[in-house]
Amino acid sequence: MSASIDPGFVRVQLAAAGGRISAVSVVSERPVVAQVLLGRPADDAVRLVPLLFALCGKAQGRAADLALAAARGRECTAQLDPAIRAEAMREHLWRWLLDLPPLLDETPLHAEFVTAFGCIIAGQHAELAALLDDPRIKALRRRLAEVEDVADAALRCLPSLDAQSSLALWPRFDAGFCRAPHWQGQAAETGALARRQGRAPTSDSAFASRWLARLEELRDWAAGIEKVGAGGTASAVQAAPGRGRALVETARGLLMHEIVLDGECIADYFIVAPTEWNFHPQGPLAGWLIGRDACNRAELQTFSARAVAALDPCVRWELEWL
Repeated sequence: MSASIDPGFVRVQLAAAGGRISAVSVVSERPVVAQVLLGRPADDAVRLVPLLFALCGKAQGRAADLALAAARGRECTAQLDPAIRAEAMREHLWRWLLDLPPLLDETPLHAEFVTAFGCIIAGQHAELAALLDDPRIKALRRRLAEVEDVADAALRCLPSLDAQSSLALWPRFDAGFCRAPHWQGQAAETGALARRQGRAPTSDSAFASRWLARLEELRDWAAGIEKVGAGGTASAVQAAPGRGRALVETARGLLMHEIVLDGECIADYFIVAPTEWNFHPQGPLAGWLIGRDACNRAELQTFSARAVAALDPCVRWELEWL
């Protein structure tokens, strides 16, 4: 986001009893950015949206554009957007080559990131495929399998959705849904792992499966496998006269914008971001942490950092002890 708006953070609070984690609270404490847009001329508000987000700015901007167009009656069937697709691939590369190595006590691969992102920008599929088979990437995969991980006891992922089909699940958005979105009354996860439902599993372990799902999306791009529903997919529908909804699949998962117009001004604006799905209070993070040994807090901090990174928030996170 811009310097004028604090992007907020994910707060993870732990309580211990008998030497083990007895309670976990996960809260996304982020400002309601949409409030900044209320009352503004619609076109001005939409132009402001990508400036408010430091990450996935293209996806945010495209979602705003599509939602406004849909509110005016111009819908968009689900399709891959090349700019959003490239942005999602860049985010995956950043996570794998810059963020993952330090979590595994390895050195970030800065030069490799620059080269790989250059391949994305230039559309050099074969070159990226070769880089993803580099021994250093394979070494990261091996290290990923070696560190402590957990099993996914009850994996619950969002199904593949477009804007039209989302109306049957959520006819209208409201502020409460934006803070804690739900599918069929329960928390659900979104992102690369969710998008790979029905395909061969990448790992039985929670952290590794999410990292490997991102890598497989990169491999799909390198192989020229670009199907609607993958990262970069966008769609929009007019939910009612003057109300438009857009869905965009970002690197971190499903992003939804809904605009309500009063004439040519913004009467209401709702944004449901992937972080609110993946860091839902009843989401997977609490299950991974509850019951863990709380005696060595340094080790628990390391484990928590890996757990949070597996879910990939779009803001910073903080760990607190109650």
